[in-house]
Amino acid sequence: MSGEIESQPSEPEGQAKGSASGQDAAPQRSAVEIQEWLVNHMADALSVSPDSIDVTALWDDFGLDSPTAIGMTGELEDWLGRRVDPTLIFDYPTIEQFSQRVAEDN
Repeated sequence: MSGEIESQPSEPEGQAKGSASGQDAAPQRSAVEIQEWLVNHMADALSVSPDSIDVTALWDDFGLDSPTAIGMTGELEDWLGRRVDPTLIFDYPTIEQFSQRVAEDN
């Protein structure tokens, strides 16, 4: 009998995991989380420490060209679980600005 009572917590667990309805929803990411992802991505791409990435520097300062921007936004889309317009990079020319803008689309 006690086994039946103890099985009740499995219902909230299933909801937290997002079984049926949660599969369609992309995880909500804050501007800080997105900025951190971008900093780490740029640091990896440039083979530098994430601490050396200035989030207020222009994308051009990192040598980000159109093909690289498209690749980066594609990887960001995968991480976010939703579409990111690669042209936003040209409208929001720093990691800080871009992160804030992408977070607004959550």
